[in-house]
Amino acid sequence: MLLEVEGLRVRYGGAEALRGVSLAVPEGDVVALLGGNGAGKTTTLRAISGLVRPAAGGIRFRGRPITGQRPKAIVAAGVVQVPEGRQLFPRMSVLENLELGAYLRSDREIRSDLERVFGHFPVLRERARQAAGSLSGGEQQMLAIGRALMARPRLLLLDEPSLGLAPRVVEEIAAIVHDINRAGVSILLVEQNAEMALGLARTACVLESGTVAISGAAADLRADERVRRAYLGVA
Repeated sequence: MLLEVEGLRVRYGGAEALRGVSLAVPEGDVVALLGGNGAGKTTTLRAISGLVRPAAGGIRFRGRPITGQRPKAIVAAGVVQVPEGRQLFPRMSVLENLELGAYLRSDREIRSDLERVFGHFPVLRERARQAAGSLSGGEQQMLAIGRALMARPRLLLLDEPSLGLAPRVVEEIAAIVHDINRAGVSILLVEQNAEMALGLARTACVLESGTVAISGAAADLRADERVRRAYLGVA
């Protein structure tokens, strides 16, 4: 198993955001993490990334514990997060943002990886000298994903990649995520767009109030009446 999260608990002050969350991401898979606002989806990703320290529970990546490690060490191990809202450096160029994604690397394949990113996102090559803040929302999301790919992740944590995007752009982002997974990158996908997420994922979990309420094969969750009513807009 590539990633194993067991009994994860996270507190913010006196409030418990996660209450014993357990999930797993097999090598080569896409796993979707669904749930409403405040369910604990982003907190789960932040705990895996080392951005918040769990109060209890454990996280293992490639069989090794990473619970409570510094974010830099977790990125170096191969776990890279694309945060909600992209969080680019708006005054820096597209190229500079991409190069920052490789800041922990010193190997000779950075340029070839940059070309690979441009292959996924041709528009970024066209905009390479343009300020990141001047890009459209969809282009900024592509840049955020491209920057993460420059770190050579084994596991990509995607937080709401479709947020605020037009339906046509959402379809484009979904196709790119599918291609990245086919290229060998495993993905833990947080999405409120359940239709998109369940279409990409092999397995899925639904978080409610900081706990895993439902989990299983994505196809089964698409057919589950509770999921259909709550997340797929089926009356």
